[in-house]
Amino acid sequence: MFCTDVSSPLCFLSRSALGPYKGGLRFHPTVDDGVLKFLGFEQIFKNALTGLPLGGGKGGSDFNPKGKSNAEIMRFCQSFMTELHRYLHPSTDVPAGDIGVGGREIGYMYGTYKRLTNKHGEGVLTGKSLLFGGSPFRPEATGYGLVYMTKLAVEDKLKRSLKGMRCAVSGSGNVAQFATQKLLEFGAKVISVSDSSGVLIFENGLTEQDLEIVMDCKNQQRGRLSSIETKVSGTYIAGKSPWNVDVKYDLALPCATQNEIDLDAAQLLVKNGVLGVLEGANLPTNAQAQEHLRREGIMYIPGKASNAGGVGVSGLEMSQNAQRLTWKPEEVDQKL
Repeated sequence: MFCTDVSSPLCFLSRSALGPYKGGLRFHPTVDDGVLKFLGFEQIFKNALTGLPLGGGKGGSDFNPKGKSNAEIMRFCQSFMTELHRYLHPSTDVPAGDIGVGGREIGYMYGTYKRLTNKHGEGVLTGKSLLFGGSPFRPEATGYGLVYMTKLAVEDKLKRSLKGMRCAVSGSGNVAQFATQKLLEFGAKVISVSDSSGVLIFENGLTEQDLEIVMDCKNQQRGRLSSIETKVSGTYIAGKSPWNVDVKYDLALPCATQNEIDLDAAQLLVKNGVLGVLEGANLPTNAQAQEHLRREGIMYIPGKASNAGGVGVSGLEMSQNAQRLTWKPEEVDQKL
């Protein structure tokens, strides 16, 4: 039997002036040198804004986890870490997860690191399970941090309460899930979630039961949103995103991937009366769209600030690992 699916591992180390290289590992077919360079460059400024001693970097592979079995993903993660482990150290390079790399993949890689080095408890990866050195609130941190920033911006810039505001969220992965969860907690109405195949629109707002179904679909079943169309209160539209359907909402929270909001999408947002765009993904709004939003006076909070909660709590996880301690969830949430 011959293997025809060959994936290339890539790592781009950007700057370590402030601390060890820190950034996510991405497993996605679009990954190449150019993608990792701009993500690593963006990471430098995001990490600096946290005030923590962290440099910037990015890594990953064009390996596509979609359609792969758990065993195939485990074997790839083990092979990836077999090559990567010699470059990792708490004071040198500490990767985390990104698109295609969640708690499962981090677990596979950390297990391989421990087997190869015979070292346990070292903070060479963040986003780990609480069972082996992870931090409370690390999975939730990026999404929660985005919504904390959204709440502050809405109250300060728009002089309004987040409660009752219509919020469009793109994506349905880790960031989108926990951003949606926190928006519901603050009383906002979540109008959409999406994946690369289409979007679910909830005209009257997504419910907590809807969110549970979405999270089960993505985290346990590893399925597409189209598979739960009949199980939720929303309407599924194939081949669309929240940014190219003609639906009115107050706030746009892009949490999927880079360049998902282009100029056409930005013009539609403005036409439909959007009040603010707050980025949960890395550079989801392209340059032309950013320029249009600013020209129209739309509140725009870039991901360097609004999605830095994840790397912030990664830094706190590194501190806990260095002290051989696990802080209480309330303490981590307060620092976030």
